[in-house]
Amino acid sequence: MINAVILAAEEGATPNPLLPATYDIVWSAVVFAIILIAFWKVFLPKLQKMLDERAEAIEGNIAKADEAQAKAEAALQEYNAQLAGARQEAAEIRDAARADATKIVSKAKDDATSAAARIAQPAHSQIEAGRESAVVSRRKEVGSLAIDLASGVVGEQLTDDAKASALVDRFLADLEASEKATK
Repeated sequence: MINAVILAAEEGATPNPLLPATYDIVWSAVVFAIILIAFWKVFLPKLQKMLDERAEAIEGNIAKADEAQAKAEAALQEYNAQLAGARQEAAEIRDAARADATKIVSKAKDDATSAAARIAQPAHSQIEAGRESAVVSRRKEVGSLAIDLASGVVGEQLTDDAKASALVDRFLADLEASEKATK
């Protein structure tokens, strides 16, 4: 290198420090061309192949995701339809149960009413029989008291039972008629 500097100084021309020597430019161009061809023929196809595979994988995943989303939407619609059907069926069951409950309550009321009437009928009959018996007993007592009273007032003994009974019955009938007239 010192020889080159000396030689250059003797010639009198000053070399440009920014421009390399011609042989450097030629050999650099040859190496660059070899690297460019190797890159163009070997590395670029491999890179392109890898990018294509990645794009296909992404597109495949997108397609799978779209398909899964479509299946999910179909399943959701089916679920909603089943849910609506179940709600409808539950409403029908609930309405049927209410109708059955109403029938059961109505039948129970009817049964209770008929049972109460069945139980009350003998009691009413007994009460009516007791009332009739009491009325007859009171009539006899009132009749005998009226006969005794009339015997005391008239001063004679009323011994004819038929006449006495007719007199008492007529007296009680007049008494009942006067009570009804005042009401």
